[in-house]
Amino acid sequence: MECESLRDKLDAYVDGELTAPEARNFGTHLRQCSECAADALARVQMKRAVSLAGEAYQPRAAFRQQIEQSLKKSPPDGKSWGWKLVLAPALLVLIISMSLLFLARRESGRRSLVFGELADLHVSTLASTTPVDVVSTDRHTVKPWFEGKIPFAFNLPELQGTNFTLVGGRVAYLEQNPGAQLIYKLRSHELSVFIFQDRGSEGARWAPEPVTELSFTFETWSEKGLRYFVVGDVGAADVESLSKLLRDAQ
Repeated sequence: MECESLRDKLDAYVDGELTAPEARNFGTHLRQCSECAADALARVQMKRAVSLAGEAYQPRAAFRQQIEQSLKKSPPDGKSWGWKLVLAPALLVLIISMSLLFLARRESGRRSLVFGELADLHVSTLASTTPVDVVSTDRHTVKPWFEGKIPFAFNLPELQGTNFTLVGGRVAYLEQNPGAQLIYKLRSHELSVFIFQDRGSEGARWAPEPVTELSFTFETWSEKGLRYFVVGDVGAADVESLSKLLRDAQ
C-alpha cells in the first residue's frame, strides 16, 4: 500500500516538485525498496531522453536562406534606407542575443546531461544489493583499493568529529571514462562522491555553488586535474560541508 501511494507522487519527486519533508520521506523509501528505486531511475532516464530530444531540433537551413534573401531585396525607393540604419543595430543585438541564448542552452543542456547520468549512477548504486565493491569506513583501506583500477590518485578526508561516515567505494564510469564513486552516510541519507579526470569541464558551465536538479543537490569543482561531484538528497549546507572536507584533504 505504501508503494502504491508513493508512486502517485513519483513524477513530482523526479521533477523536484515535492516539499522538502516529502522528498526526504521519498528518498528514505527508495533506499529501502528496490522496485520503487528502479521505477524512479527509469523515469529519470526518460526525462533526460526527452530533454535531449527537444534540443535536437534546430532551425532549418531553408529558413536561414529565406531570411538572407529577404535582406538582399532592393528597396522600392531610397526612403527605406533610413529604416535600415535604424533597424541594423537592433538586428545585430537580436542576433547576438540569440547566439548567447543558444550557447547558454547548450551549456545548460550539457550540464543537465552530466548531472542526469550521475543521478542515475547514484540511484542505481543505492538500489543495488552490493552498492560498493570495497566496504570499509577506513580511508586508508578504501584509497589503496583504487590503485591500478583508475588512472589517477586522490586523497580522502579524515571524518573523525564530523557527521559523515565512509561506507566504501566502487569504480564508476562517466561517458566511458573510469573514476571513483565513494559512498558517505549522513544520518539516514547516503551521498555519492564521484571523482574523474577533468576533461575541460566536458563543455559545460559549472556553477560555483550547490545546485538542485532531479530532486538531488549537486556540487562540483576541479582541482589538480580532477573533477569532483558530490550528489545527495540533502540540503545544500550538507553537500557544502562534505565538499569542504574533500577540498581540504587535497
